[in-house]
Amino acid sequence: MSKVDNTGSALDGLYWGDKPTTPESDGNGALTQSDFFALLTQQLAYQDPTKPVENNEMIAQMTQFTMADGIASLNTNFKDFATTMNSSQALQASSLVGQYVLVKSDDMVFDGENAVVASANFPEDATNVKVQIKNADGVVVRSVTIDKADAGRLQLPWDGTTDTQALNEDGTPKVDKDGKPVMELAKAGVYTISVEASIAGKNEAIATSVYAPVTSITLGNGTTQGLLLNVYGQGQKKLSDIEEIAT
Repeated sequence: MSKVDNTGSALDGLYWGDKPTTPESDGNGALTQSDFFALLTQQLAYQDPTKPVENNEMIAQMTQFTMADGIASLNTNFKDFATTMNSSQALQASSLVGQYVLVKSDDMVFDGENAVVASANFPEDATNVKVQIKNADGVVVRSVTIDKADAGRLQLPWDGTTDTQALNEDGTPKVDKDGKPVMELAKAGVYTISVEASIAGKNEAIATSVYAPVTSITLGNGTTQGLLLNVYGQGQKKLSDIEEIAT
């Protein structure tokens, strides 16, 4: 019996060609421009000859991909720009390390020796200004009354002295060479300052701020988190939180 040999027969034209290859992934799951045109080429090669892809449809697909690719490139460029800006801010902020800055706060950190300076911001002229400094237990250790204050900032330095007169070893009140009382010095720690005043006949609480040194800076990631200043006793602050830089 003779064998049937289909080699070179007319049936060869009816077989499918080689299996189309799939473009290699770039590893991040994103469709690249090369992937898009490879898929578009395959789509044209295997389209139904009786129903070819309309020109408008093809142009629409190319336009959509071009827009998506452009947006992706814009995002990348923006991230690079943000990183550059963050680096520039870091260089500028590094000059603030060791400088005293004014931040909105009512916490004062007294180290036991050096004076602490707070600031009260009066919206209008005020009278009967009462300043109180409390320790961590809420006990008033220092109180001062000021007759009047003009609108604007009023600096309130505290050298750590309290309202309690110091005592000698024998228990008698301590005085200086001029006979004036010597007041006790507060212990090192965190204290709270509060300011109240009479404005237009009404008693109001006045917003306070505190001067404190910048100890270091924390670099952000350039996108979701910006540069932060680490302020002694005040935590991390944004550059926009700084009200004043002491000279």
